[in-house]
Amino acid sequence: MSSNSVIKVENISKCYQIYDSPQDRLKQLIATGDKKYYREFWALNNISFDIKKGESVGIIGRNGSGKSTLLQIISGTLAPTSGNVEVNGRVAALLELGSGFNPEYTGRENVFLNGSILGIPRKEMEIIFDEIASFADIGDFIDQPVKTYSSGMMVRLAFAVQACIEPEILIVDEALAVGDMLFQKRCFSRMKALAEKGTTLLFVTHDIELVRTFTSRAILLNSGEVVKEGPSAEVVLEYRRRMHQEESAYFQGLLSKQNINKENVKEEDETKAITNDSNGIESETNDFGDKDCIIQEVIVSDSKGENCSMFYPGEEVIVQIKCKVLKTMSHLNIGMRIRNKAGMKIYSWGSLNQDIAIWSGRAGGKDFWSEEVPRGTQLFATFKFQCNLGVDLYEIQAYVAEEMDKYYHEERMLHWVDEAAFFQVNMKRQEYFFGGVSDLQMKTEIVDKNNKNNEKKGFVL
Repeated sequence: MSSNSVIKVENISKCYQIYDSPQDRLKQLIATGDKKYYREFWALNNISFDIKKGESVGIIGRNGSGKSTLLQIISGTLAPTSGNVEVNGRVAALLELGSGFNPEYTGRENVFLNGSILGIPRKEMEIIFDEIASFADIGDFIDQPVKTYSSGMMVRLAFAVQACIEPEILIVDEALAVGDMLFQKRCFSRMKALAEKGTTLLFVTHDIELVRTFTSRAILLNSGEVVKEGPSAEVVLEYRRRMHQEESAYFQGLLSKQNINKENVKEEDETKAITNDSNGIESETNDFGDKDCIIQEVIVSDSKGENCSMFYPGEEVIVQIKCKVLKTMSHLNIGMRIRNKAGMKIYSWGSLNQDIAIWSGRAGGKDFWSEEVPRGTQLFATFKFQCNLGVDLYEIQAYVAEEMDKYYHEERMLHWVDEAAFFQVNMKRQEYFFGGVSDLQMKTEIVDKNNKNNEKKGFVL
């Protein structure tokens, strides 16, 4: 293992024997020769990767892709069928809810039990016990049997133990999803603090926004194999692309069960014929979709309509998304997302959002979602907003989708483009200044309590 590596996974595979009945399991025990009464299920197949000290790595994939099995093998609670894992450093693992806890013991007793399992002397655990109890924040339940705990209390205590021992490697499965929002915030703040101290983080989550913002690298599993590994933004996009392909296949399957007349087939053929002349934004890494409508160009400009990539708070930003419809359709939604350079989603908005405001009576005008748009139509969607963002580099993700439901419940992605455009926000510190990701346009009012007239002293921007 490299001196800089803390986890090295080499050609790991895990096979489970699946029996159709208990009788088959018994038959296998007494069978002679090569007769098999089971089917083989390979949860993992030849997995290899290397994790460096201090990295934060996310593992994503659909249910059943092998994520939890892989974490169990790395943490040492499950043996691989073949392959080798090398781990260099003290490992703390939060896997299945309640794992490592004796339900008959109290929370206090389980804290010391976990410490002994991790090889931490009791005296050292006594020193940090108060910190663990404070972080878990379960009150008097700390001295009650764990079997009386709710799932939320269980995960609170489990995470508190693992995080407060300050491990060199922290492995977390989806268990944190059980906790309430405030506790999840506390957990991720703690994980961030551990990462800043050099702890290596490896965790499984279905929250791809979290993977994109919290990790520097990600691994995508599918059917027990690594299908993509690299920068988190790229892996998340590949995951979304694959999910889209599955959704599209399902959608096409529904259509195949319906009667498609010759006129529809002819339009499909004509659509294919004009696609080559569409001049859309296409990339091997940054876009995906069914391409019944494509994004051709995304332009960022200032209030005068001139191309611009630098803005100051208070200025108007105009984003224009140019699309071409390759198939007569309705229920379209053209939208965009803004992310900062850390990958955090700052804002998202689409034409459907405006339509919802119209339907609710909060805004006037005619909705776009109900309009039937003929094949070959070129659409220009213009988004305008006041730049109330903090100093940063911002990425625009653009998309056009078919929304089968008015309120974002069922969507077919026609074209999604990552890194469609960029702009930067700077600040004139001697004129106007604020901190954070967004300007809340706060006002300050100061009262002089010693002033008999109670005059207000302050300013209004």
